[in-house]
Amino acid sequence: MLQMRRSRGAFSGFLLVLLGLWGALIPFVGPYFHFAYTPDTAWIYNSPRLWLEILPGAAVFLGGFFLLVATGRHVALFGAMLAAAAGAWFVLGTVLSPLWSTGSMSPGTPVGTTVLIRVMEQIGFFSGLGVVVVLVAAAAAGRIASVPAGIATAGAHARTAPVADETVPVQTRRTADTEETEVVR
Repeated sequence: MLQMRRSRGAFSGFLLVLLGLWGALIPFVGPYFHFAYTPDTAWIYNSPRLWLEILPGAAVFLGGFFLLVATGRHVALFGAMLAAAAGAWFVLGTVLSPLWSTGSMSPGTPVGTTVLIRVMEQIGFFSGLGVVVVLVAAAAAGRIASVPAGIATAGAHARTAPVADETVPVQTRRTADTEETEVVR
């Protein structure tokens, strides 16, 4: 009853794995492309990057991986919910982090030279990434929750197939130019 086809969550899982890799790695490789938050040096680790980017990215990656390999609904739904929670953290983490941090828990500031690039950095690092992750994870959860009760085997279909109650004989009459078929009851 809890079994499902692996393909139910495979595409969503693959997308979530990619989005998780993006979320966890973009703070480290973004400076190579002038797409970064301060400090805009590649491969610099700090505590805000850990809590606001690396851990949520790893959670999205793990949730996507669960969706990829799951054959049971409970594992797949756990992966989808984990990814959705991490996506929500991408969106809300920078807003909520001052509540528990007495020090600086800011992710930094976008380093783009124009307003458009700074907005794109905000969308690509946090809010847009989080919204897309939540959307994909919610779609996967809905798809998994709507799976019929288990995978039916070939033998189950043969046993539950309806059986005809009576056989209807058919007679064919041939005329000079047509052939007519009539049902005899």
